[in-house]
Amino acid sequence: MNIEEQQIRDPVCNMIVSADQNAIDYLGIHFAFCSLQCKERFLANPHLYIGAAEHKSPKQEGREILKRRHFRLTEPLPDEMAALVADSIRAMMGIKSIDIDGAAIEVTYDLLQATAQQIESQLESAGAALGKDWGQRLRRAFVHYTEETEVDSMETSSSPHQHH
Repeated sequence: MNIEEQQIRDPVCNMIVSADQNAIDYLGIHFAFCSLQCKERFLANPHLYIGAAEHKSPKQEGREILKRRHFRLTEPLPDEMAALVADSIRAMMGIKSIDIDGAAIEVTYDLLQATAQQIESQLESAGAALGKDWGQRLRRAFVHYTEETEVDSMETSSSPHQHH
């Protein structure tokens, strides 16, 4: 059976995918992903998903890291546009809920599958303009930093000298 016909499990979202879909080799192991979003999450912190010798990863333990974030838009979205933006966000892996109320958006998501930064990119690509004032940019940068720090602290180490 050639690689195009093989089916394997996406380590981020657990979907069954073709072995050649968004494929990479990491530590001599072949991985495939349902989407570029899952591939990006894996590449950012692979040991959240595959663990290390004698240590299961948070994903292997079946954990979810739910986050609720609020995003401010520069102006409220018309109803039709709000529906399109909401559908675009719901199509992402790991999204649990989205609520749009005028210029305020609240999203609940699993940090092991999506990040605030990925959600922001998806919002903007769907046509929602995020607030650009200094305070809002600083707040988003702080959220990105805290998520990266939290993820880094959960990632199992491939080093035999590090213990969790």
